[in-house]
Amino acid sequence: MQTPYLYSLRFILAVRDLLLVNTAFFVACYLTSNLYPGIAVQAYFPYQVAASLLWLFSANWSGVYGQGRTQHYKQVHRSTWRCTVLHFTLAAVYVAFSKDEILSRSFIVTFYASLLSFFLLIRLAGTHIEQLLSRRFRIYKSVAVLGRNRTGARLASYFMEHHKQYKFEGFLDDNYSKLIERDGAIMVSNGDQIRKVAEGGHTDVYVSLAPERMAQAQILMEEAERQCVRLKFVLDLEEKLGEPFEINYMGDFPVISLRREPLEDMQNRFKKRVVDVLLSFAVLVCIMSWLYPLLAVLIKLQSRGPVLFRQQRTGRNNRPFYCYKFRSMRLNKDSDTLQASKDDNRITPIGRFMRKYSLDEFPQFLNVLIGNMSITGPRPHMLKHTEQYSTIINRFMVRHYLKPGITGWAQVNGLRGETRDPRLMERRVEHDLWYMENWSLWLDLKIICKTVINLFRGEENAH
Repeated sequence: MQTPYLYSLRFILAVRDLLLVNTAFFVACYLTSNLYPGIAVQAYFPYQVAASLLWLFSANWSGVYGQGRTQHYKQVHRSTWRCTVLHFTLAAVYVAFSKDEILSRSFIVTFYASLLSFFLLIRLAGTHIEQLLSRRFRIYKSVAVLGRNRTGARLASYFMEHHKQYKFEGFLDDNYSKLIERDGAIMVSNGDQIRKVAEGGHTDVYVSLAPERMAQAQILMEEAERQCVRLKFVLDLEEKLGEPFEINYMGDFPVISLRREPLEDMQNRFKKRVVDVLLSFAVLVCIMSWLYPLLAVLIKLQSRGPVLFRQQRTGRNNRPFYCYKFRSMRLNKDSDTLQASKDDNRITPIGRFMRKYSLDEFPQFLNVLIGNMSITGPRPHMLKHTEQYSTIINRFMVRHYLKPGITGWAQVNGLRGETRDPRLMERRVEHDLWYMENWSLWLDLKIICKTVINLFRGEENAH
């Protein structure tokens, strides 16, 4: 729920940022005009429009003006920095591949230096202005909670944490076990406290009720409406469900999910897919174009057989797919059932080198481009191992809600290689589920960066 202040803040921030982008553009034009005296100022106009549209695209992608972001000023600034980085990346890619003489490198550097300076000044000024507004105007809602249970306590904590949006007046009832008298009337104590709320000018009361007590809601609502107090009901499901949960709506139907899955949102899935396609295409063109023939020769020289090894692995929604790797072993009959181990005599010398630096995984960028893998996600297992571990490890199959990845949160935390001990696999599953429930685009980029660092260091557990 947003106050009018927070609702208008979304539009104010968007207009402010567009003004800053255009101001930085004019500053860059002015400061670099002496370097290119033959270019008229009017020639920059199409690029100014493009910079503004690109900012709106980057802001929407980064969720700068989303409802959850604008509820906290610091979150707005964090997402603004991310948006600026994305805006710069897209502009840098354009400049790198185009021969446009108007948008020079000096212009780009000046533009983003000006933009970052403006954002820094605005951040300092904005924080000060927000404090003045908070003291001068009533930009918060006064709220109280009726219901001393776990959900009521969480509500109180939420209001106190978001003290800039809400003024928490406290709990209304002293005895949550009884809100309604036997004759159906509201308890005198609760009725008196609702009246005190109205007399104090506080108009919003949140009532935490267990599902079996929702029959009392109408009686409470009638008393509150007589006092011109808004009553909002929050179902206390924690004691019933015992786990974190989410409630979403499918049409008019409330749907409870006991597991948070950000990648069930189509917008998040689209963002992840765009990054997958762009990065995998870049790797295939820029790296695999020369790495493939080089490794192909070495693989062929050391053992007979194909260059690529193709094996069925378990994919998203438990569907098998063919996973590609550079062949690192001699041809053998156990490749579909037996994990590679340390000092495994099936591994060739070049195979050992490839496994240490994860070079054998590079053909999986083709899997990513096809769409049956992602760059980041739970590592895919052989079908036999999926069947084996699904019977002995709780929630093992949950990791298959996602597309498998070339690298993952478990792998960058050292959980890779042979897993003879089921406890090691349990730890992998825990990391995979944490990734699934806490996914963000920035977490993916963090995993990719850590993977690149590990790539140059070499992995001790990779064998």
